[in-house]
Amino acid sequence: MAAGLIDVCDSAALADGGAGVRFDVRIGAEMMTAFVVRYRGEVIAYLNRCAHVQMELDWQPGQFFDAEGEFLICSTHGAMYEPANGRCAGGPCQGRGGLRRIDVIEADGRVAWRPDNYVQAP
Repeated sequence: MAAGLIDVCDSAALADGGAGVRFDVRIGAEMMTAFVVRYRGEVIAYLNRCAHVQMELDWQPGQFFDAEGEFLICSTHGAMYEPANGRCAGGPCQGRGGLRRIDVIEADGRVAWRPDNYVQAP
């Protein structure tokens, strides 16, 4: 992996529309979780915070998709997000924005993320 990237998991750990992998990030002085999933072949990462209420999305660690594997869903209030771009797709997140995307790279059978000015390494 290139310099500045932080390893998350093996590529094989992410099945299309299946369980995701959680990882730790830092926002200012606060530690939070983020997650990476595979959707339609693409690896995508987001901060694990619902736009409706600042709570983690997964109902069990790593379970972010609805039963059909088509939407990311907040287990607390049912807000639904489009996996490809994090936009609200329905429910109580309407008008409240979407999920905060994190830059993620898949190379050589590994998945890693890149910190930025907002989401930093723990």
